[in-house]
Amino acid sequence: MKFNTLKNIDVENKKVLVRVDFNVPMDKKGKILDDRRIKAVIPTINYLVKKKAVIILMSHLGRPKKVDDKLRMRPIAKRLNKLLKTNVSYVDDCLGASVEEQIDELQAGEICLLENLRFYPEETKNNKLFAQGLAELGNVYVNDAFATLHRANASVVGVPHFLPSCVGLLVTKELKQLDKARKPRKPFFAIICGAKEDKLKVAEKLFTKASNLFIGGVLGNILLKARGYKIGKSKIEKIKLQKKFVDSTKVITPEDVVVANKLTQSAKIKTVPVSEIPAGWIIVDIGPKTLKRIKEIVGHSRTVFWSGPPGMFEIPKFSKGTKALAKMLSQASKVTIAGGGDTAEAIDKFKLAKGFTHVSTGGGASVVYVEGEELPGIKAMIDSKNRFG
Repeated sequence: MKFNTLKNIDVENKKVLVRVDFNVPMDKKGKILDDRRIKAVIPTINYLVKKKAVIILMSHLGRPKKVDDKLRMRPIAKRLNKLLKTNVSYVDDCLGASVEEQIDELQAGEICLLENLRFYPEETKNNKLFAQGLAELGNVYVNDAFATLHRANASVVGVPHFLPSCVGLLVTKELKQLDKARKPRKPFFAIICGAKEDKLKVAEKLFTKASNLFIGGVLGNILLKARGYKIGKSKIEKIKLQKKFVDSTKVITPEDVVVANKLTQSAKIKTVPVSEIPAGWIIVDIGPKTLKRIKEIVGHSRTVFWSGPPGMFEIPKFSKGTKALAKMLSQASKVTIAGGGDTAEAIDKFKLAKGFTHVSTGGGASVVYVEGEELPGIKAMIDSKNRFG
């Protein structure tokens, strides 16, 4: 294997620095709304406990530009306490002498959670000194944060330069399952929706692999406009798309959409063909004709990969299309892989996860991996093995 996994690297009685993804949704009072990502790394934590390692967890939360008390990791540590039924120490920083002293006090099998990595701008800038400072906290590095593997951050690609490194049990599982879409049985149908515009650039590359590709959500708005449709006041980003992508007949956009006069539960809504979107209205979901077209393609496919909700499912009035799509795929007798983030949140909300072959914890990372790109976090693992063995 090109990189180490948790079970083929020595972690016994070592200080193990573990990159996790505890970037979970929280309300304004700091209450965790969805702890799926926290639960996903418990197998790795339990494995390290059995190996009598000192476990140092580190994660980001949100997108702070400086220290933000609303984005501290303390509530995460409390939730971990309940899930693991053991004490998880909360450390209110992630670098410095005080942090080192607190780690030195930990005994074999004990766990601590460092403060939000993104309180330091050096994290997202992949600062070498910041990465080295993190690395000095441990003897071995484990990355079990699949959803961050496409980010060239210090804790993802910098730390492995300084420590023997491996991927955790969650990342190992993710890669194994996502390989079913990365090297799919064809016909292969990819459904790419959502609001993050960088995903559309990846979709441009993915369409050469896919037999059919559906583009919806804000990404669909961008493509609809590129195809000459008027989209009212719908959200859009300025992206220059390849002409062959815009013109391709296997790249499918909505035929009909649900539009609203405002983005609230009290909004007026109606379903219209994409050629008749009223000025001043906003696309909030896909319509029944679009769902029927998707169902037809799913019926002729052997592998389906879905990333991103096609509508604003957070508002119940705008959630019918997303729910119908999730239900359709959960009942399909195909290989059905869902790319995480909002997609996983929607699937969980509608209690349909058991029907999928796999629901990933990573949205952007899953799309990049399925498209065939090398994830920066995995490249760092390969480089680390070459350096340390």
